Amino acid sequence: MEQNSLNQQVAVITGAASGLGFAIVKKLLMLHVRIAAFDLETRELQEFLNDNSSKINFYKIDVTDEIAVEETIKLVEKDFGTIDILVNCAGITGKTNIKSHLTETENLKRVFEINFMGSYYTSKYVLPVMLAKNYGRILHIASIAGKEGNAGMLAYSASKAAVIGMTKVQGKEYAENGITVNALAPAVIQTALVDALPEEQVKYMTDKIPMKRCGTLEEAANLVTYIVSPENSFTTGFTFDLSGGRATY
Repeated sequence: MEQNSLNQQVAVITGAASGLGFAIVKKLLMLHVRIAAFDLETRELQEFLNDNSSKINFYKIDVTDEIAVEETIKLVEKDFGTIDILVNCAGITGKTNIKSHLTETENLKRVFEINFMGSYYTSKYVLPVMLAKNYGRILHIASIAGKEGNAGMLAYSASKAAVIGMTKVQGKEYAENGITVNALAPAVIQTALVDALPEEQVKYMTDKIPMKRCGTLEEAANLVTYIVSPENSFTTGFTFDLSGGRATY
């Protein structure tokens, strides 16, 4: 990929202040992408906000609030002039290592609100901006759990399956408009989110990976960079694998 192909493009990144979102912010900043960082707090992002004030704006936002998402997308367009890229990283696992009949309904709803509805809201209000110029790149972060289902993770697995379903629909809907909509399905990526899971849950997931290790944030950010680049012009509605060999379809 040509190093300047993303130069001065504008990317909205949700969940930007930690984990995969933060790794993607750092990678895209290196490629001179201007960043609209969405999160509830700055966390790891603070140093970058201080050092890259001309390239990155932080927007404190709860992505489950549709009105707030609509207003913030309008503000980003006003601040930057356009939006070229959307990467939906905001997500939670919810309570895990729990069989379905023991799950809590409110917890499941909360996981869906963040993982699915948040991605739905942001794409809903970014798409008109992209349609106006017949160009855009949308990436929803899903999970291998959305393809295969992880025992003990009903809310997370089902919500990520819904994200994959939305990706397939949106990919078809905007295929003639210069807009690609894809998903990324990581297996276990070493993040704070994973570190917070019960040890037996992580072992269950890692044991299924032929490489017998977690993926790294750098590996994920490198693949994301290609997916949201102009070079990725003929793949849409697709779920990219990042699973160390676990997914082979």
